[in-house]
Amino acid sequence: MTDWTPAQIDSGKPRYLAIADAIARDIEGGRLAGGDRLPPQRKLAAHLGIDFTTVSRAYAEAQARGLVDSHVGRGTFVAAGAAGAEPDPERQHAEDLSMNMPPEPVDPELVGRMKGGLDYVSANLVDLLRYQAPTGTERDRTAASSWLSMRGMVPSLDRIAVTPGAHATMAAILSIITKPGDVVLCESITYPGLRNIAARFGVTLVGVAMDKDGVTPEALEEAIARHAPRALYLNPTLQNPTTLTIPEDRRLELARVLRQARLRLIEDDAYGFIPARAPAPIALSAPDLTWHIGGLAKCIGAGLRLAFTIAPSSRCALRLAQAIRALAVMPSPLSMALTTQWIEDGTADSIRRFIRAESAARQAIAREALEGMDYRSAENAFNIWLTLPEGTGRADIVARMTGRKLGLMPSDAFTVDGEPGENLRVCLGGSVTREALRDNLYFLGNAVAPNAFMG
Repeated sequence: MTDWTPAQIDSGKPRYLAIADAIARDIEGGRLAGGDRLPPQRKLAAHLGIDFTTVSRAYAEAQARGLVDSHVGRGTFVAAGAAGAEPDPERQHAEDLSMNMPPEPVDPELVGRMKGGLDYVSANLVDLLRYQAPTGTERDRTAASSWLSMRGMVPSLDRIAVTPGAHATMAAILSIITKPGDVVLCESITYPGLRNIAARFGVTLVGVAMDKDGVTPEALEEAIARHAPRALYLNPTLQNPTTLTIPEDRRLELARVLRQARLRLIEDDAYGFIPARAPAPIALSAPDLTWHIGGLAKCIGAGLRLAFTIAPSSRCALRLAQAIRALAVMPSPLSMALTTQWIEDGTADSIRRFIRAESAARQAIAREALEGMDYRSAENAFNIWLTLPEGTGRADIVARMTGRKLGLMPSDAFTVDGEPGENLRVCLGGSVTREALRDNLYFLGNAVAPNAFMG
């Protein structure tokens, strides 16, 4: 159908919303069916005597609602299965607040573009249900190369692997380079997922002393001499949980130590794509020693369970493929296809830019709500690292915040050596709105220092 026109657009609502509502009504009533083509935007605008931009906005709103799909050069079509498609409340409320999540897109136009990527997945659905290569097709690895180039990395395709998330990739790498009883070095306060993986493989983690710029070269040299480690793990940009970023000069010093000792590096660059000007990955200074993991959980979405991994060599990439096949068989072809489509059409970069801007806005809310408190943060971090006042226990604060939609994680989960400090990771992302986040942070501030808000 190309001669469709809305029966009514004088409902009192803005005209673009009225047109989108009319599309929804006619789908529900059977006047429009899946696959029907809507009139070109200029043609409908001329027929209704309204601006072209109004119709364009109406189609974008309908796409954001999942009612239509737009294809450049082909037109706008009623989405297959649009009638009766409703969000699943159980999935809407499925959220693990213990994880450090990026803020979620809410802009209708961006969400509509994200849904548009499902057209490609749907068109190839049967093919995507097959067993496939354990580290992605050439098209997927080419898209990964394009994405990694934003971090200044242009390795050959035979060193790139699309892997089933950073967590599974770390497990695969440790299965290749370690055996039970081996030592792996890491930050003294580090990502808890690494602790869990190491424990599963019988690997001993040893924390390396840090200052305000991260692991120090002197402490790294001492730890290498003392422990004869198999590798060093670093999360160098917006580190989870401290939010620190290792500056460029420190990265070069650490790379020098690694080259001198011929020590492998597992570089977890989960947050490296978020800041506008993050320092170059350490992998650029020690490519033949570095397993570089560009996870997509933080810069696009955790539900994809994908990472773009660069192995130190093509031979190492083959070993990684074998390890992935043994541990997880393969990354999900459905997720790979969607991600590749998003990268190719620019949607992935739009999501990344949204996350960058929204995380900065949420950090501003934290500065307002927790003014005067002792915490570490960074402009685009998804969390803050809160130091509690003397005499205040982290377990007590976590208990007081029970029932609040605010992800809190005590320092115990992150501390490798010694006694954990009285610190909390406070997450600012996820589905919580800005308004709810502000309320929860004020509540947290009052729980931590109840007298701070008294005149």
